[in-house]
Amino acid sequence: MESAVVILGYDAVSPLGRDLDSQWQNALAGQSGIGPLTRFPLSPDFPVRIAGQVPDIDDEPYPFLSPRHQAAWSSPIFKYAMLTVERALARSRIEISPDISPRTAVTYSSAIGGLDAVLKADRRLISENKLPHPYANPNSCINMVGGKIAIQTKATGPITTTVTACATGLSSIIVGAMFLAQGRADVAVCGAVDFALVEPVVAGFFTMNGCYNPKEGHENDPPEAASRPFSLNRRGFVLSEGAGAVIIATREFAQAHGLDHAVELAGWGMTSDAHHFVAPYPPTVKQCMVEAINDAGLSPGDIAAVNAHAASTRVGDKVEYDALREVFGDKIPAVCANKSLIGHAMGASSVIETILALKGMENDILPPTINYTPDPEIVLDCVAEGKRRVKQEFILKNAFGFGGCNCCAVFRRV
Repeated sequence: MESAVVILGYDAVSPLGRDLDSQWQNALAGQSGIGPLTRFPLSPDFPVRIAGQVPDIDDEPYPFLSPRHQAAWSSPIFKYAMLTVERALARSRIEISPDISPRTAVTYSSAIGGLDAVLKADRRLISENKLPHPYANPNSCINMVGGKIAIQTKATGPITTTVTACATGLSSIIVGAMFLAQGRADVAVCGAVDFALVEPVVAGFFTMNGCYNPKEGHENDPPEAASRPFSLNRRGFVLSEGAGAVIIATREFAQAHGLDHAVELAGWGMTSDAHHFVAPYPPTVKQCMVEAINDAGLSPGDIAAVNAHAASTRVGDKVEYDALREVFGDKIPAVCANKSLIGHAMGASSVIETILALKGMENDILPPTINYTPDPEIVLDCVAEGKRRVKQEFILKNAFGFGGCNCCAVFRRV
């Protein structure tokens, strides 16, 4: 990379909890965040019964969470995104003052946005013949979450919405780093939020054979055992929700303002499969990993661990493994599959997983992959025995999205 990009602060809300420390401890303990789906009433024949749901945050003491604010900005993406940004900025010890504001970029994004607001408006039109709430359309604009964060933080630098499906969160960090490398900003507010647990989206993933479908006779298996990345008995991803924010800056900015940091973004890669609308393509997945490692000036042997995309789909997990074999040969590093713990939070998944990876680097520890039964076609060390002490100078993070959107990043412990 042309200019060092440092990680100054981060925060997340996930099915593992609403404060970061408890989420990290739950991850280390191998505690699943998956449970019954309760976001909407389930008819007896609704095909999906489980999900990864986040805790309520309405009692958080921030002015933007006031009842009046939430009445207007009814989609949960706004309050969860803004909370993670507020807390990440506090951890970074940055105050976006008037002199910093023009040099602060916002790339915080969402893959699905406030789709729930559109559905609510549509049902209101049909059932009550009433026009939508004035805020219905603003709630549904995918770029509005970044706009609201810019208003919240007073950041007036570059702003854009990076929508790359399940890779959105990591794309946001990479695009923020681009602004920094081009000299267009000194700081970037990155991240992603998604709350996709609305009826047609959940049912749609079922009909396209993406989300978890229990084997006949196993319909009453415990929800926490359903998310099984890389496992022989994997049966699709468990839909979840969440938000994560990462504050990045140039090393020069951090030094000039006396801001400590433990991790840098060492390199990244982005590729397009140009192959199939949902099925990943091994050559371009491999290319993305290689580009990230090369951009960091490393060889594969320098990577201490991989934080995998690992969606739990039959095809996706096998393609990721095959690409890892092409890159690392028979020396694939330890692989963490965080979706076994949190499910698949759509665009937010890759930033929440990145945050867990950063916590792991800073503490020289890897959280476990749970629910793992070895697949003879996927020979990996998935840290299945429980948390493990591993010194991590460099790690690789993978994220692959529908539409063939691939993102990989290498992070360095300093």
